[in-house]
Formats: sequence, C-alpha cells, structure tokens
Amino acid sequence: MGVERDGVGLPFEEPPPYLPVDEEYPARPNSSYSLGKHVDEQVAAQFCRWDPTLKMIGLRFSNVMEPADYQAFPGFDADPALRKWNLWGYVDARDGAQAVRKALEYDGTGLEIFIIANADTVMATTTSAELAARVHPDVPVRRELGQFETLLCIDKARRLLGYEPEHSWRAAV
Repeated sequence: MGVERDGVGLPFEEPPPYLPVDEEYPARPNSSYSLGKHVDEQVAAQFCRWDPTLKMIGLRFSNVMEPADYQAFPGFDADPALRKWNLWGYVDARDGAQAVRKALEYDGTGLEIFIIANADTVMATTTSAELAARVHPDVPVRRELGQFETLLCIDKARRLLGYEPEHSWRAAV
C-alpha cells in the first residue's frame, strides 16, 4: 500500500466548479506542484488497475498548521482574499497524522482519494456562506453551509476512514 500526500488543485484563482469542493470534481491543477500530484494519482490508478489486490490512498492535505500558527488566524478576516487560494482551509498537523493512521488501517483495495482538512475554516468572523458569496458569487453551493464549515469537503474521509478532526484553532486561541 502507498500513502500519497496531495494538493487539491491550488491555487483557487480559477473558481471551483462547485462548493464545497470534493474529490469528485474534475482535476484542474493550477501549478506545477498540483500537476505533479495529479500525475501521481493517475499513475496510482493505473497500478491499481493492473493489480486489483493493490491498495493506494491519496491524501489531499489542506494547508498543514501547527498550534503555534494559530495566533495569526484572527487577522485573516482583515482580507479574506489572502486565503482564497486554499478556500480558507487548513488541517492541524495532529489531525493530519490521524488521517495517515486511518488511511494505513483502511480495509479496501484500489485507489481512494481523500481531502483532509479541518472541519472549520481559518476565518474568525466571516462565515463560509459569506466567503462563497463574496469571493465566488457565481459558483453553485451544493448544500447549506455551517457557520464556519470547511469549503474543502471531508465527508468521504469521515465516511470511509472514520476521520474526524479533533484540533480546531478556535479552541487554541
């Protein structure tokens, strides 16, 4: 089994096709880094096609943060455009480690790709719905959003891996 760290097609200068972004939207890498990660996923898919007993997991980590980084988060509201590149997402390094452990324990075959982010955004006062409406007004929002719900959908990781973020920056500041 391989565990791959991956981006989500950053930066989001080009609006995503819908929000929250999930693993199903067609890849649109916007940097050489993202393109390299996309190619890795395509190669992994072919390896799994060649050997149906193989298991490969792609983890598309959001912006990995340490608790010491959280002191800067309240200031992000001053200019929400500065964090649109990642749809205001982040993942606590400890929750990222949880995702790796759960991916290694996952009982399945073939290639599975998961977005790994925290359940909330980096924004202190600007809600997720406000961010979507202000920065990506023409992008369809596929469901009602929680107040500060991540715009990087982690539903698949929750469902298949049992991933649940435990460390929010909001509790640390």
